Amino acid sequence: MARMHSRKRGQSGSNKPIVKTKPSWLRYKANEIELLIVKLAKEGRTSSQIGIYLRDVYGIPYVRTLLKKRITEVMSSKGLLKEVPEDLNNLLKKYVHLQKHLEKNKHDMPGKRGLQLTDSKIKRLVKYYKKSGKLSQDWKFDPSQMSVYS
Repeated sequence: MARMHSRKRGQSGSNKPIVKTKPSWLRYKANEIELLIVKLAKEGRTSSQIGIYLRDVYGIPYVRTLLKKRITEVMSSKGLLKEVPEDLNNLLKKYVHLQKHLEKNKHDMPGKRGLQLTDSKIKRLVKYYKKSGKLSQDWKFDPSQMSVYS
């Protein structure tokens, strides 16, 4: 997939497992995996952190093939999802980090451009999440109050 703000191609990423069946060496059952997800979510981990942790520590390659639902679906059914989706939250943190950097380095023009691009990504994502119902209609992106996400 191409990059959003440049005319370059994207970097290669990881591939999902080809076989969509439960591996024979996996000893965990679906309800055990669900309990692990709930435990890790209560510790404050995000869905992507939970997936990486399950892969690296417990050897669970792909939760969706075992549970027939995503990690975020498990978290939402248990009421453990946060108000702001994970990718939007990461962009908000990046925005705050860039703002702090620009306060110290006022003449950093590439940094200023990065802040503008991040701002436009946030606005686009908020528009999408409001339309799809993942964010409430009264949620508003206010750059002056973004220090909450630092």
